[in-house]
Amino acid sequence: MTDFQDHKAVVRAHYAALAAATPETVHGVLAERTTPDWHWRGMHPWYEQRGAAAVAEQFWAPLLTSLTRLQRREDVFFAGRDEQHGDDAVWVVSMGHLMGLFDVPFLGIPATRKIAMLRYCEFNRVENGKITETTLHVDLIHLMHQAGLQPLPPQTGAHLVQPGPMTHDGLLFEAHDPAEGRKTIEVIERMASRISAAGRTVDPQRELPHDWHQDMLWWGPDGIGATYTIDRYAEQHQGPFRTHLKDRVFNGHIARVGEGNYGAFFGWPNLTVTPLGGWMGLPADGKTPVDLRVIDVYRRDGDKLAENWIFIDMLHFLMQQGVDVLARLRAGTGTNF
Repeated sequence: MTDFQDHKAVVRAHYAALAAATPETVHGVLAERTTPDWHWRGMHPWYEQRGAAAVAEQFWAPLLTSLTRLQRREDVFFAGRDEQHGDDAVWVVSMGHLMGLFDVPFLGIPATRKIAMLRYCEFNRVENGKITETTLHVDLIHLMHQAGLQPLPPQTGAHLVQPGPMTHDGLLFEAHDPAEGRKTIEVIERMASRISAAGRTVDPQRELPHDWHQDMLWWGPDGIGATYTIDRYAEQHQGPFRTHLKDRVFNGHIARVGEGNYGAFFGWPNLTVTPLGGWMGLPADGKTPVDLRVIDVYRRDGDKLAENWIFIDMLHFLMQQGVDVLARLRAGTGTNF
């Protein structure tokens, strides 16, 4: 059994090189540790790209142009083997904020010339010393809020510059006992199975304590927000999610990994749901199914989950319902929903 240290070293070297990259040099930096057919998945408007040149042109060069003096403020870093597909894949997970000076508009979001914190989570699949696949989510709606824009109705939770783990132990640069990582995945899968089996009318105050601590923290994406304690999570996220979305279909995960007390998964998409209207303040016809592309990162404490960071491709979710937030920005109508 590998301890994943070689895989982690590849990604850490990749990040160190990116820290010194410029818009002009980032193509070469990306190409150094990725395969020629590198498969990169991003959220709207980038979607899927192939190879370092495309990723540099579409994402990294514009980002480095807009957020100058960029720093990676990492809160969680770990690796694990995805055993669900039997292909022996090892993924390295990184989560935190990309911080820079917001000096040039980005995707129509106006520059502030102030510090901006772009919340991110990234999965990198490492094979034979190279990165072969990447999935990256960034919280663009939160960046809009930092620029003074309000593209959506008021959210049910509160969105902040969201902190890392309360225990400050999320950077797993050293090897950890494989049994602990397996235990984390088992707890996550137990929780997910319980949710899948539950009906929309199940009392969450009875269901959630089986798998979550009472003082759980759910760090949701901007547009939904963060909640604290089982009671407030049920009120501010799970209740609205269950009552305003129907016909939930689980599509599976591309990767599901754990190391130590940390675990994570992502899908493309994870879920397909039919909005009934009301969720995130949006109308709906109750007939049109839409996809949710989601990343979840968890911290386990004992035999229950204590913290959960969630990234959803909100712009893609909205696009499927006829709301093009970036087009509204370009048209000058994106400051108020």
